[in-house]
Amino acid sequence: MPLDEFAIIDRFFRRPSRRDDVRVGIGDDAAVLQVPAAAELVVALDTLVEGVHFPEQTDPFAIGWKALAVNLSDLAAMGAEPAWFTLALTLPEADAAWLAEFSRGLFTLAEEWNLALVGGDTTRGPLTLSIQVAGHVPPGEALLRRGARTGDGLYVTGTLGDAAAALRDWQAGRAEDPALRGRLDRPAPRLRTGMGLRGLARCAIDISDGLLADLARLLAASPGNGARLEREALPVSAALRRRLAAEPALWAGVLDGGDDYELLFCAPPEREADLSALAARTGETITRIGTITAEPGIVLEDADGRRQTVTPHGYAHFAPPQEERP
Repeated sequence: MPLDEFAIIDRFFRRPSRRDDVRVGIGDDAAVLQVPAAAELVVALDTLVEGVHFPEQTDPFAIGWKALAVNLSDLAAMGAEPAWFTLALTLPEADAAWLAEFSRGLFTLAEEWNLALVGGDTTRGPLTLSIQVAGHVPPGEALLRRGARTGDGLYVTGTLGDAAAALRDWQAGRAEDPALRGRLDRPAPRLRTGMGLRGLARCAIDISDGLLADLARLLAASPGNGARLEREALPVSAALRRRLAAEPALWAGVLDGGDDYELLFCAPPEREADLSALAARTGETITRIGTITAEPGIVLEDADGRRQTVTPHGYAHFAPPQEERP
């Protein structure tokens, strides 16, 4: 029997909710949700398009995971606890096997964070996914992009450049490293660290378009500041480090590659011990990579103390193609 949009919803996306704050979920014109008392609502939305945000023929489990993960990364950057999400799914055809794997990836991550799918839409067209996530924070405790101060430390979670290296391999038709490809397909939203940064970090952003591009956004939110990055401090995975000596061009992905979905944040120097304790508690690494300065611009300093002013070349949807950084 062919699947229509209502059969797709019933078969693949209608799940019993374990949350008692979902008053009305899938099946009505809109969801009715109970926001916790004395909390502020945090909402984010991202759209993923095949061939732009993930390679064609990507495993549907990975597409479902990533579609939700990139939105949860935005909540992590705000210090929010996730609660609910909606899904708008545009499909070229109703393929039951594809939908089964897609929904499995989606709900594997959703169940990890006790997230409830509470509504959405299903249409026909080029493969496109839009997810809106909603969560909450205590009043006045949301992390924002603004707030950086001269002398603050600059920190990132996890490692940088893996997803960019995996995408480069795929585009070149080379054999793929599973460790790198896993970071492209299944990013880990740093929600534990994000919630733990409330009261510790002055400001935060998630790295979706590249370290330099998102650092520039962080600096733009607090005009008059710049940043000095320590090249040797930039954290890279063992899988990527094995390749950097032979392929130095991969450093461009560490600086400008998108799809890291790590957190970039500023904190005052006296909170260093608290950040170390947070990393130990969550199991998510935190690395200091530089300092907020009073001089505008971004400077990259190498191990010998040589400094170079760098310009972001992160991903932008409507920008002309950029040449690779040497």
